[in-house]
Formats: sequence, structure tokens, C-alpha cells
Amino acid sequence: HLNDMIFRKARHEELQELMKIYNRAVSYMKETGNPNQWNDGYPGEAQIISDIDNGYCHIALEDGNIEAVFALIPGDDPTYAVIEGQWLNEEPYAVVHRLAASGRIRGIGEKCLSWSLEKYPNLRVDTHADNKIMQTIIKRLGFSECGIIYTRNGSPRIAYQINKEGGKK
Repeated sequence: HLNDMIFRKARHEELQELMKIYNRAVSYMKETGNPNQWNDGYPGEAQIISDIDNGYCHIALEDGNIEAVFALIPGDDPTYAVIEGQWLNEEPYAVVHRLAASGRIRGIGEKCLSWSLEKYPNLRVDTHADNKIMQTIIKRLGFSECGIIYTRNGSPRIAYQINKEGGKK
């Protein structure tokens, strides 16, 4: 089911379209009982430009349209150094952050995470306690709930990890 989608790194000239998707996601979260996850202008243009510069920002395309955007970041995430709970392992991992969808295609979040897992079988994610939609997707894919981490501004997030390769990667 990933075959109809094209995944690639985002380009600077796509920034305005990416920001529209993020702004829509913020509105959607507010409407669906999650008003506190992305507030105060997060994720802002500067963050997304940095993601593009670093090669972290990825998009999912269908029929030439950007249907989702997310950051796939290999390496240690500083906000994951301390967890109330325990990670599945301490092997090298990648993180998916800032996943947002256009809203036009059902199941796109799951497709983005599945594609990320193909690249990095040891994957960590976190989400806000109010983000029931993301939690459903994460659990459906087989992620384990590992505990609570805190974002840079001290806000708690539920942390998840999946390891498809027994820690080999």
C-alpha cells in the first residue's frame, strides 16, 4: 500500500505548502480535543527550514500533491535522554517528529511511519496525551509505550518505541 505514494526529502520551494499543512494540522488538533500539543506557533517556519537544511524533512506525495510532511531524524534526541520509564533498548535509533497530513487521504500517518520503519527499524516517537489519533496509529503499528519524556519547554509527552530488528540497526 506504500506503492502509490512517493516519499522524498522536502525542498525549500515547498515551504509555503508545508506550512499550510502544519497550520491545518494545528486547527484539526484543536477541533479534535488536542489544543495543547502544537501551540505558540510550533512548528514554525524556522524549524521547518532547519529540518529541510538538515535533510530531515520528508514529504509523502500522491499524484504530485504533498499529502503529508514529517521529520525523520537519525541519532540521539536530547529530549529522550531522560525518560520516566524505560526505552526498549539503547541501540542507535531514529525519531519521527512533526508529522502532519493534508487531510485528503485516510491512513497517511500510518503510511509515513511504516515508510520510516523500513529505513530505521529501531524507531522512537512521542505524542501528547490528548492526541488520541496519533496514539491509535502508533499502537496499531506495534509501538510499545515506554514512559513519559519532556519537550524543551517542559511539556510532558508519551514516549513510544518499536524495534523491528532486535536492536541490530
